[in-house]
Amino acid sequence: MLRNHCGNPRLYALTAEPDPRPETAFTVKTLPRPPKGPLHVMAYGVHVFTALGAALGFLALEAVIAGDLPRAFMWLAIALVVDAVDGPLARWLKVTETASRYDGATLDLVVDFITYVFVPAAMLLRPEVMDPPFGLIAGLVVLVGSALYFADTGMKTDDWWFKGFPAVWNVVVFYIVVFKPATWLTLLIVLVLAAMMFLPVVFVHPVRVKRWRALTMGVMVLWGGAAVATLMARLEPGFAVKAVLLAGAVYFLGLGFLRDAPEEG
Repeated sequence: MLRNHCGNPRLYALTAEPDPRPETAFTVKTLPRPPKGPLHVMAYGVHVFTALGAALGFLALEAVIAGDLPRAFMWLAIALVVDAVDGPLARWLKVTETASRYDGATLDLVVDFITYVFVPAAMLLRPEVMDPPFGLIAGLVVLVGSALYFADTGMKTDDWWFKGFPAVWNVVVFYIVVFKPATWLTLLIVLVLAAMMFLPVVFVHPVRVKRWRALTMGVMVLWGGAAVATLMARLEPGFAVKAVLLAGAVYFLGLGFLRDAPEEG
């Protein structure tokens, strides 16, 4: 690959086309420049918007270190909204064509690892969440297993279901903090879910799986309302809110067992 006079390596590429000149067997071919204009700026803005998730993760980590878990989950909740919105925006603006300098999929994985995995693993170190040294053990299991899972090239099926537990540790730790299971049970939950990342089980992608999408989105809305109510109660919700959280967990955990059920009509 050659650089132009501005030092940009993306504008030229070498091709093995025959050249009548005897001194070289290669020619320099100019690649098309990315489009300019408002759409171009907006497309790169989507990448910046995605990258803001990393900053939100850092703010959540600062809150964890300060011992303020409600504030930490507030930042993770905002990051979750960013993650839900940036994908549709990227597809709408065709960022792979209009902002191709940055790989949106790689950027998304980097940010997701911070907010879905690293910060929740750090929460397990808090003595009010898990007794030491079991929090450290659980956190290490989460980090190593999730790093492998994020690199799995077969992470999703052709119809957008996740293969294995999709490493949504932010949600798992949220439930652990709210329901306060004993340390031994928390460790067991972490170990089972970590193993499920590599087992032949499927989990629904709530937005991209078409089957039962309307019902799934409805459950998501109810779950989101319960999660917001939990944050407003500083992670000490009442019975009704906890019941909604549990019902949502049962729905999303159980839906994978119905994936191969015959469709009606």
